This record gives sequence, C-alpha cells and structure tokens, in this order.
Amino acid sequence: MALGMTPQERLSSFQAPPSSLGGRIVLITGASRGIGSAVCLAAAAAGAQTVMLARSVKQMEAVADEIMAAGYLEPAIIPMNLEGATVEDYRHVASLMRDRYGHLDGLVFNAGILGEMAPLASYDAISWARVFQINVHSQFLLLQAMLPLLELSANGSIIFTSSGVGRKARAFWGAYAASKFATEAMMQTLADELGEQGKIRVNSLNPGRLRTQMRAQAYPAEDPASLRRPEDIINAYLFLLGPDSLDVHGLALDAQPETSTASVK
Repeated sequence: MALGMTPQERLSSFQAPPSSLGGRIVLITGASRGIGSAVCLAAAAAGAQTVMLARSVKQMEAVADEIMAAGYLEPAIIPMNLEGATVEDYRHVASLMRDRYGHLDGLVFNAGILGEMAPLASYDAISWARVFQINVHSQFLLLQAMLPLLELSANGSIIFTSSGVGRKARAFWGAYAASKFATEAMMQTLADELGEQGKIRVNSLNPGRLRTQMRAQAYPAEDPASLRRPEDIINAYLFLLGPDSLDVHGLALDAQPETSTASVK
C-alpha cells in the first residue's frame, strides 16, 4: 500500500503486476463486448479463471478464443438474457458455479443498456422498465445468488459499474441515469450491510468516456478516435479485483478523470 495515497490515487496509478489475479475466480456480466470483454481478457492475462455471462454466445466464444489463443485459462461461458431471466435461472447459475469452482472471488456487474435519450415527460414506460430490469433488477437477483459463493472466498470483491450520470444526473438521460443512481445506492447499501471487517469488499467504478457502442449511441456525432478504449482503463478493474485493494470498501471511484461531458460506458 502506498503511504499517504487515497484509494482513488492508488487506483489511478495502479499497474497490475503479472499473475495478480492468479487462482481467483471472476464472473463478469456483459462479457461479450466493450468493457466486459476487456475485463475478461485482462483478468485472464492476470491469471484469473474468468466466467463470462452475456446474451450473445457467438461474441463470447470470440472473446474466449482470443483468451485461449494467448495461452490463458479457458473461460467458462454462461449464456443468459438478463431481460427475461428468472430467479430460478440465477439459482441455476449459482449451482453451476458451486459445482465447478466451489466459490467465487470476484463479481463484476457490467451489463447494461442505455434506453432512450428523451425527457421524462415523454419517456416510454416500456423502455423505462426494460432499462431497470437489465441495469438494476438483474444485478440484485445475481447478487443474491452469488453472495453465498463470495462468502466462501478468502477476500471477495464486487464491482458495480457506474456512470457520471449516476452521480450527477443530466437532462434527457432518463432511465439510464436513474438506474445508475440505483446502482450506487445498491453498492452503498451492500457495503454498509457487509461492514468494514467482512471478507467481501464492494465498490462502484465509473469508467468515464470510452469508445464503446453505448457511447456511440448516446453521442452519434462524437469522434470515437477522441475517446479512450476500454483496454486503456482496465487496470482500475484489476486493482479492485486484486489484493492491492483489500482495504477499499464502499467507495464510488473513477477509472479516469471526468470532463464536463457525461460519461457512459
């Protein structure tokens, strides 16, 4: 631990050493592209056994092929449509994880959708419900299913992927902003319930402005070349998943300095 540095400063300066996640089991949602696939690749490169959860099997298989081609541990693939998944579906995933690995060390909540960019007065109710189902309710259900496995870890870590508009809302961000505020509230609630001395640490991470499909949807006129790639901020996730963050708990952190433009992963 760097003396005198805040957790945010430690995260910002962190460079993952080789095998920093060796022997750890990490589950990543939204693992088929963008930040999710970048976290999978980086965690595998750091020695983790990665478990990928997303809707697109084809895209996850492409990421898995890249991981194996690099000589890292073969990731597990769990196809799941978070919009329609039931409580039993989440329990089934937990059962599979318990049978195969016995425990879970890291859980990265990354899956999410943008929804509409529209004023609340005219926001479509079905779109609103869909955003909350994927961005909030699915996290709650997966969290309940996975907590018993995380409690079996020597030091478990949960990362909620947040957003700048989940900390300061802006006009027209509607359900997405509200869902990310809910994400921050879920992180804070869980962190307080688990306490400072527990074996599981919980934090949220705002990735900032990145070159992703969701960002392009929100800002279609923006030049993607002006943005950092998900791979450029991945050390922030590795910091929170690894042993250097054992004392970091209940914090809302940033993967990169924010600008005046709203961030969306």
